[in-house]
Amino acid sequence: MLLLGADEAGKGPVIGSMFVAGLVIEEDRLFDLAGFGVKDSKLLTPAKREILARKITGIATDQYILEVRAHVIDELRSVMTMNEIMVKSFSSVVARLHADRAILDAADVNAQRFAQRVKAASKTTMDLIAEHKADQRYQVVSAASILAKVQRDASMRELEEAMHCKIGSGYPHDRDTIAFLEGWVKENRDLPPCARHSWATAKRIKASFI
Repeated sequence: MLLLGADEAGKGPVIGSMFVAGLVIEEDRLFDLAGFGVKDSKLLTPAKREILARKITGIATDQYILEVRAHVIDELRSVMTMNEIMVKSFSSVVARLHADRAILDAADVNAQRFAQRVKAASKTTMDLIAEHKADQRYQVVSAASILAKVQRDASMRELEEAMHCKIGSGYPHDRDTIAFLEGWVKENRDLPPCARHSWATAKRIKASFI
């Protein structure tokens, strides 16, 4: 039996892309994931996540990671809600992969509604469920969360190298992130292209300096 797990990293940051990862494994490979020490990516160090990502990729039957850039999120938010963006993103991943059963980390307060919308949008025939905290309950989803987070972290490091400055995690609670945004807006009189301009944090910082 083939299992598909899917999860996202970077839904909430004010800077950078969101990544949705889908991973397909043989059910027997769950023992390997357990042996590797796979768990929710938030409970692991960045170094451990990178090691695990390589091991996970090594036993995967298939995988796909969707990147949704900041400017695309802004454009989509002008015509749809964030919940609809999550449905669109997860369904794109599900549609690219095949398994007997798909388990998603629900990106909506109503997990059952999220599952129904993704199933309809992806036109998949797979048995599909979505649950809150699925990345803690199902190892195939934990593995997907690791792949998504490793991609998100790598993209933030690439941004820092390209812009020659410290950006931090990209989340609104990160002082480095806020300091970067304030400094950029103060100097350039606008938000950086890597920022999500539609985020309340970004709008507040822009308004305070312009």
